[in-house]
Amino acid sequence: MAAIHVLVFVALTVLSLCLLASANSEGDALYALRRSLSDPDKVLQSWDPNLVNPCTWFHVTCNQDNRVTRVDLGNSNLSGHLVPELGKLDHLQYLELYKNKIQGSIPVELGNLKSLISLDLYNNNISGRIPPSLGNLKSLVFLRLNDNQLNGPIPKSLASISTLKVVDVSNNNLCGPIPTTGSFEHIPLNNFENNPRLEGPELQGLASYDTNCS
Repeated sequence: MAAIHVLVFVALTVLSLCLLASANSEGDALYALRRSLSDPDKVLQSWDPNLVNPCTWFHVTCNQDNRVTRVDLGNSNLSGHLVPELGKLDHLQYLELYKNKIQGSIPVELGNLKSLISLDLYNNNISGRIPPSLGNLKSLVFLRLNDNQLNGPIPKSLASISTLKVVDVSNNNLCGPIPTTGSFEHIPLNNFENNPRLEGPELQGLASYDTNCS
C-alpha cells in the first residue's frame, strides 16, 4: 500500500513540475512581449516574471490547468513590436491587441497558435506582409487586421481555414487579387476596401493568382 502512495506522490510531483514548466515558459513568452512594448499607462505593471505563473497577471486569462488562453490588451496605449515568443502560447485562444500603436511586422510564429480563435490586431501601425503561416490556424474564426500599414498579397493559405467567419483587412496597402475560395467565399468585399493596390476578386480559371504584387 505504501508503494502505491509513493507512486501517486511521484506522479503528482511530476505533473506539478510539468505544469510549472509550462507556466514558466508562457510567462517568459509574455514577459518578452512586455519588454518589447512601451507602456506609459502601466497596464502591464503586474506582469512580474518572478511570479510562479502569469495567471495572476492583469489582462491574462488561464484555463483550469493554468495555461494561458487569453491576452486582452486592446486600447491600452501600447507601442513597440510583437515578438516571436508569442508563438509558444500553445493554448492561447484570444489575442486582443487592437487599438494601440504597435509597429513592426506580424511574427510568422503566430502560425503556431493552433488553438487560436480570435486574432485582433486592428487599428495599429503594423507593417510588412500577412504571414502565410497564419493559414495553419485551423481553429481561427476572427481575423481582424484592418487599419494598419500591411502590404503584399493576401495569403491564399487563409482560404483553407474552414472555421474562419470574419476577415477584415480594410484600410491597408495590400495588393494582388482577393481570394474567393473556401472561407473567403462569404466574406463581404467591403472588408477589403481602401487597399488601393488590390486588384479585386480572384478570377478562378481565368487568371493566375501569382502577380507582381510586392
